[in-house]
Amino acid sequence: MQNIIPNPILSKGNKASNGRMNIEDTPVVHTHSFPPIESDNSSILILGTMPGKASLQAQQYYAHPRNAFWKIISEILGVNAENTYEVRTSSIVKARIALWDVLKSCTREGSLDSNIANDTIVLNDIASFFNNHSHIHKVYFNGAKAEILYMRHVQPSLRNCSSIEYIRLPSTSPANAAISYDQKLEAWKAIACCAQSSL
Repeated sequence: MQNIIPNPILSKGNKASNGRMNIEDTPVVHTHSFPPIESDNSSILILGTMPGKASLQAQQYYAHPRNAFWKIISEILGVNAENTYEVRTSSIVKARIALWDVLKSCTREGSLDSNIANDTIVLNDIASFFNNHSHIHKVYFNGAKAEILYMRHVQPSLRNCSSIEYIRLPSTSPANAAISYDQKLEAWKAIACCAQSSL
């Protein structure tokens, strides 16, 4: 697995008058994603695009308080959504779920996927990930942008991965306000049979 690369976003942001970092005022910088959360026995992979600013500051996947990811996953796995980050990540590992992003780094203003500068993207080495995780048989995309980038830049170069099934799920981001939480949860239950059979 790759190491976490220090994010310039953590040091170049503007501070509000109270001395705290203002997430929305952070300038455009080239940011880096996190290593995957995984185990040798992972059987499904959930792929996002790139961590948002709240996640980059917390150094945690889906750290924005209004992102529904951990609430949805916790409900599907039957665990407490208020658990610590370490406990939540341990729960998905036990369920044989791997979590990662399509992009290793990119330049982006704000946290919206639509603001990613396409000529700056660097891809994670997902091909090597599959080679080292032979049990992966399904990939779930957290939103349309992750699927688009994967299908355009990753999937055409893959070898010996023809048995993998791809499913796009609605983004858990608060920016995806057109879909209610209940609708997101219902769609994300598609991972339940895979995850629960692995517990």
